[in-house]
Amino acid sequence: MIQYNFETDFELQDSGMLTDWISMVVNEESFTLGDVNYIFCDDDYLHKINVEFLNHDTLTDIISFDYSLGKTIHGDIYISVERVHDNAKDFNVPFEEELHRVMVHGILHYCGYKDKTDEDARTMRQKENHYLKMLG
Repeated sequence: MIQYNFETDFELQDSGMLTDWISMVVNEESFTLGDVNYIFCDDDYLHKINVEFLNHDTLTDIISFDYSLGKTIHGDIYISVERVHDNAKDFNVPFEEELHRVMVHGILHYCGYKDKTDEDARTMRQKENHYLKMLG
């Protein structure tokens, strides 16, 4: 089950469609959907988590905590709406597209994809693009 939580005044559009899309991504990657919580917040909220749990004193757009068991995906995905908005401007893409990219990025991490090396980051970007096309 996917749940959406809001620690800021942001409202998610088309949550049902996004739930169906994320479920499809999980299935296509040969995983089973367990409990995934998306928590939409602001920069301050996510920065505090980044410092407290990851010892990183930086702003970021997403932090995901993976509680998956075997092939069943469980986790908490924190997304800074402020950071996504700024990144969308920087990359010259619509806010919704960047938001969807970040949402699927967290799920792809749970499916085993990494992004620390250039090669891994390219593979991650290809997967993101593949699934964004499916969203329409």
